[in-house]
Amino acid sequence: MSFSVCVYCGSRPGADPEYMADATALGEGLAQSGMRLVYGAGDVGLMGAVARAAQNAGGDTFGVIPTHLLAREMGKRDLGRFIVTENMHERKKVMFMNSDAIVVLPGGAGSLDEFFEVLTWRQLGLHEKPILLMNTAAYWAPLAALVDHVVTQGFAEASLKEYYRVIDTVPAIMSALETARA
Repeated sequence: MSFSVCVYCGSRPGADPEYMADATALGEGLAQSGMRLVYGAGDVGLMGAVARAAQNAGGDTFGVIPTHLLAREMGKRDLGRFIVTENMHERKKVMFMNSDAIVVLPGGAGSLDEFFEVLTWRQLGLHEKPILLMNTAAYWAPLAALVDHVVTQGFAEASLKEYYRVIDTVPAIMSALETARA
């Protein structure tokens, strides 16, 4: 089994063209490094971009989508593995259980939900998988500031900030993934 990377990201392209460029570069990088992409199986937005790039570069892809999103996210069925779940909770569990690391690209409420869930699980000692935030165009800077605020206001230990990394470039993300794979 190859090293598998769960990618959480937007089902929209976002306002900045850099988001799509980094999603494409990440998909290509995963494929070129022999890492399997595990993602939400959508064929839209950043999700579609990362998957198409991985496929075009010869990479292995594993998509997981809940029944209710098949039409909305145009479930990408030409993947190496395609699983349809009953609901979002099951989708997130299957994605997490089939990955060795997590990368969070820019995204909306769903991506935030996924990030905070795996961060909370890490905080509780339920896993030690690396969690990497792809900080394209400083997208995650406000989130990092919020986590700092949570810590300074006494709602979390400072160690919470050690459970994830904010990384600014795709090459640096790939380097961190290579280190995790070793």
